[in-house]
Amino acid sequence: MSPILPRDGRVEAGAYLYPVRVYYEDTDAAGLVYYANYLKFAERARTEMLRRLGVEQERLRAETGLGFVVRRCSVDYLLPARLDDDLVVLTRLAGLGAATLDIEQEVHRGAATLVRLSLAIAAVGRNGRPQRLPPTLRAALLSLNETTKMVTAHAR
Repeated sequence: MSPILPRDGRVEAGAYLYPVRVYYEDTDAAGLVYYANYLKFAERARTEMLRRLGVEQERLRAETGLGFVVRRCSVDYLLPARLDDDLVVLTRLAGLGAATLDIEQEVHRGAATLVRLSLAIAAVGRNGRPQRLPPTLRAALLSLNETTKMVTAHAR
């Protein structure tokens, strides 16, 4: 991972890389990033990844009724981040179903992996029920993985 990223991140080797700087508000009384803030960093990275792929979530919701909800999230906290650290959130699409996305994310400080997240995300309609991903969204998501292997949900 190269250390200098544009503010809106970039796609590199099948992953989206998003820069995050740790601010005072992100830390706890011990001066470490509060554990729940890593979830916020990861959410921000997923949103910016979609934007980078040409998908604005509010427009998608208005046009199709589709939104995303986290169905499952597993987090491994390996090392702490501290005030003023420059972090990179790496996001990979690990699987794609008819109405689901499997996402793997890591938070890095330089070469060190601080946090690993594994998420199952469901696409839902206005009624809160699962809704198939539109073909244009599927194509945009799959374009992220042009340089990596990905297993679609039906192939598992």
